[in-house]
Amino acid sequence: MEKYQDLDKQFISGEWQDGGEEDYLENLNPYDNSVLNRYKGASTQDVDRAFQVAKEKSKTWSQSSPIERREILLKAAALLEQRKEEITQWLIKEVGSTRLKAAVEIQQTRDMILEASSFPTRMKGMITNSSVPGKENYIFRKALGVVGIISPWNFPLYLSMRSIAPAIAVGNTVVVKPASQSPVTGATFAAKLFEEAGLPAGVFNVVVGKSSVIGDYFTGHPVSRLISFTGSTPVGKGIGRIGGEGLKKLALELGGNNAFLILDDADVDRAVDAAIFGRFMHQAQICMSTNRILIHESIREEFTQKFVRKAKSLKYGDPAEEGTVVGPLIDNKAAKRVVDLVQRTVAAGATLEIGGSAEGNVVQPTVLTGVTRDMPIFQEEVFGPAVGIISFKDDEEAIELANATEFGLSGALHTKDLQRGIQIAKRIETGMIHINDQSVNDEPQTPFGGEKNSGLGRFGDDFILDEMTTVQWVSVQVEPRQYPF
Repeated sequence: MEKYQDLDKQFISGEWQDGGEEDYLENLNPYDNSVLNRYKGASTQDVDRAFQVAKEKSKTWSQSSPIERREILLKAAALLEQRKEEITQWLIKEVGSTRLKAAVEIQQTRDMILEASSFPTRMKGMITNSSVPGKENYIFRKALGVVGIISPWNFPLYLSMRSIAPAIAVGNTVVVKPASQSPVTGATFAAKLFEEAGLPAGVFNVVVGKSSVIGDYFTGHPVSRLISFTGSTPVGKGIGRIGGEGLKKLALELGGNNAFLILDDADVDRAVDAAIFGRFMHQAQICMSTNRILIHESIREEFTQKFVRKAKSLKYGDPAEEGTVVGPLIDNKAAKRVVDLVQRTVAAGATLEIGGSAEGNVVQPTVLTGVTRDMPIFQEEVFGPAVGIISFKDDEEAIELANATEFGLSGALHTKDLQRGIQIAKRIETGMIHINDQSVNDEPQTPFGGEKNSGLGRFGDDFILDEMTTVQWVSVQVEPRQYPF
């Protein structure tokens, strides 16, 4: 099977072409900083054309057969499976994925496409009674029209497809702006998949460009009915302001500062294994990553010794090598930020147990103890392989500490008393929390989303159907109505 070509182009109206900007974007390998490809950036005129094409195509795509849409999605899922090694290599070299992380991401993406393939026949309306004699009420569920998608670089294939596949499935057309660090895995590879699967030209469009040139213009474009964004909270707030001015629907999945609670009756070994995965998967460049480990003071010492010992054993470095768990951060700026965060936390009084340094863009697995709520690593989202351990004396203090940040995306809680765990979980201000597991969980048939500064809306299952559609009330006066005048 020939590898995909033209992945360094814009994709508008079924055509692969250069953007209208004179400047080029260089797509870099975060491990060795080699240039993977170069893009001529999209201009605002390219954005206009992509949205206008999508608007025109939405008239026919929204009326297409549900079976046609389902078959295209199933074909795209099959093609993804066939091209698994090809996309694995792109995930490794474009965003520093280890082979394990790439495998997880590809499986999640395939699962999402398969889940979305059921959406075309789940577009249910209803008939309701009317308070007016002789009238019938019909409620129809319809596609929005055009959806704008701004995707991130950390899990680019999956987090793009999480919006692309449902949008297409229910009859919307899409324009995707991927992060500059992941244009292939965040957009153009998916566009190739759907092109090969037979998706009509104009349904799926991609614009790759600098946010400083097209970012706000894309967000505020009058054609889009919904903006789906996954990324940082500060950027998400800006998108929310612009989208709100245009009265757009918003689906925003933003940052997280996720707590991992270990109660006094927890299985310590099980908690260690879960916390290691929840913290160090993909260098902790995941919004759901475990950011703060809160542990009962009676088992703090045992947990810390076992956790540090296991963290020391993690292989870090080249993500292409077998067995590597911790690869590079996305760029040198990110690596320096994490090291600086660690240094500031140590200066505030924490103890550095292991790590704390960077080799190129690879930050060593890092563990800090003696962390308190006023320290930087407690208050800030780390987005790198460093974690702080904080102790508490009872359940009430654990809940208070878990809720003591502006974020509320995910979390985890370990206890042998499941009812106790459920009651505590319900008091945590978070959109998702997982008992006797870790915080990095996402399933296409569940509601995914956060509270507080972690976002708006929900992805997955019927929840994303609600985001991607609108409802219309059509009433029919079957019998002549008597009016008062």
